[in-house]
Amino acid sequence: MSVVMYVKPSCPYCQAAREHFAAEAESVEERDATRSAAWKAELMSYTNNRGIVPTIIWSDGQRQVGFPPGRG
Repeated sequence: MSVVMYVKPSCPYCQAAREHFAAEAESVEERDATRSAAWKAELMSYTNNRGIVPTIIWSDGQRQVGFPPGRG
């Protein structure tokens, strides 16, 4: 399954999510919300304009805001 993860630099929760996906051998496309206005807009749309990272979007439409769930 394809995964997109919105991140920001120096985010410890983002690093924890990276490690989790690596342990699961899950392929992840990272989108740094500080490097692209389009990616930031996408992140804001998924988080009700809160900008919480990591925000994880699966190809089936499932989304998770924060990692572990409820954190971020």
